[in-house]
Amino acid sequence: MRQHVHPASHKNSALRVNFLFYLYTMIKTVFDANFLSSGDQIRLLKTRGLSFKDESKALHLLDNISYFRLKSYLLPFISNKQTGLFKINSRFEVTYLLYKFDSALRKLIYVELEKIEISLRTQVSQNFAMAHGLYWFSDASLFSDACKHSNILGNVESELNRSDDDQILSFKKIHNEPFPPSWMTMEVTSFGTLSLLFKYMNKGRTKRRVAKYYGIADSILESWIHSFVYVRNICAHHSRLWNKTLRVIACIPKKTALPFIKEKVQNDKVYYILCMIRYMLQIISPNSSFTDRLKRLLQDYPSVDIKAMGFPIQWESEPLWSL
Repeated sequence: MRQHVHPASHKNSALRVNFLFYLYTMIKTVFDANFLSSGDQIRLLKTRGLSFKDESKALHLLDNISYFRLKSYLLPFISNKQTGLFKINSRFEVTYLLYKFDSALRKLIYVELEKIEISLRTQVSQNFAMAHGLYWFSDASLFSDACKHSNILGNVESELNRSDDDQILSFKKIHNEPFPPSWMTMEVTSFGTLSLLFKYMNKGRTKRRVAKYYGIADSILESWIHSFVYVRNICAHHSRLWNKTLRVIACIPKKTALPFIKEKVQNDKVYYILCMIRYMLQIISPNSSFTDRLKRLLQDYPSVDIKAMGFPIQWESEPLWSL
């Protein structure tokens, strides 16, 4: 039997919601910090216990690298977050070394992600075109969510319209089809769009075939592609990565066709991303020097705390890193 709800109940519920919203807005505070010049920033940091070997160099760095960007690299050296006081013997130069390390780490990762992205574009394009035709990406019946597919196709169209690739422009000039064939379209869509296409494509033989090429399950590959896109965007925007707790967390496979890590690790840290990259390179670029370059980078910056990156103690003994 349907229960009758008195109109007053709706009114009381609305009043409660409005009151809670009022409390929430009252809790928020007004941002009232003043602008500080680079010189003022140095003076403030000194009062909090940070030492400077060369203030003129530090001033130059702060004039070219914003304090907001450097601030996240200062956090490991702060002893009291409320007061902002630094640990004893904290030096600005050590902070800058950490910044340089992170920059080098992002560059190392970005180069390898380019190889992985291009390989994924090729495998997805070839396998789906072979199984479902040249315009598989525009066929809503092949996707699990019609609304999501419509949005993704809108992204594809926008990306094609922005492209100044000669082949795309030539195709549009000569042909009537709304989209170029898969092998053209997949080359100009963003990595994020490619990730969404793979995610919402119906589960089945074709999706498994792409994943099998990399020796992992399709659900794992779906998760990894999403993480690769996320980390690539961090690198592309020059954001802090080295000790970041990742918001997009990649799944750990139960089984892989090629060597992978055996020890349990934190899959929300950069070390796990490095493991994923190393694994993929076994297929994509078997003679890659990625491992050697990573080890050299860590040797060049011995003061960096690799535990904060998720590295386990005996990481180099893993089969993945000893190949």
